[in-house]
Amino acid sequence: MPLIECRKLTRSFKKGTSEIKPLDELDLDLEAGAFVALMGPSGSGKTTLLNLIAGIDRPTSGTLTVGGVEIGGLSRGALAAWRSEHIGYIFQLYNLVPVLTAYENIELPLLLHDLTKAERHAKVSTALELVGLVDRHDHFPRQLSGGQEQRVAIARAIVASPTIIVADEPTGDLDGQSALQIMDLLKRLNKELQKTLVMVTHDPKSAAVADRVLHLEKGRLVGEPDAVTAG
Repeated sequence: MPLIECRKLTRSFKKGTSEIKPLDELDLDLEAGAFVALMGPSGSGKTTLLNLIAGIDRPTSGTLTVGGVEIGGLSRGALAAWRSEHIGYIFQLYNLVPVLTAYENIELPLLLHDLTKAERHAKVSTALELVGLVDRHDHFPRQLSGGQEQRVAIARAIVASPTIIVADEPTGDLDGQSALQIMDLLKRLNKELQKTLVMVTHDPKSAAVADRVLHLEKGRLVGEPDAVTAG
């Protein structure tokens, strides 16, 4: 059984007298352990699909099943609990809390779990080591480079051992060298930790790191090429 199953998944909203459909009866299966890149023009439904998978938004119609759970049917409280257990979200602009250190930013998701301080410390320390920032644990976001901030954001996304990591343009605000380092880190998380990764990107070089590339236009899949050529 696929980890993620979309059946006639639709998200629509009214704009004046018009109906806008960011997603239009999308059918899609994603396997556990996959690294999938979502590509397409602006407004094609990429981020909408990402937010539905992450439980941040709800479908208008159709079904979205993750790990056997039809998440569109969960109550708000149940959905929040499900999201804290199963989803790690990496944002383009990091979304770090500026008054918290790297350590404290990474620890934030763990405060939603029934863990002792020692257990939280062990998990944060492991995440810091994975992203190579042990020596920056006490630094505030303003004291870090963009690449380091994104690595803190990645550590925060993985610290609670989520089932799925979703990433919205994770290299979009980075220089070329930092972007390469972030993509190498995401590839390691996928291959070494078997994390399922779903990533929105406009960058062919970033997409080429993924195992599977999906193209969306007007809320629908338009084909799946065998490979993406970076250039």
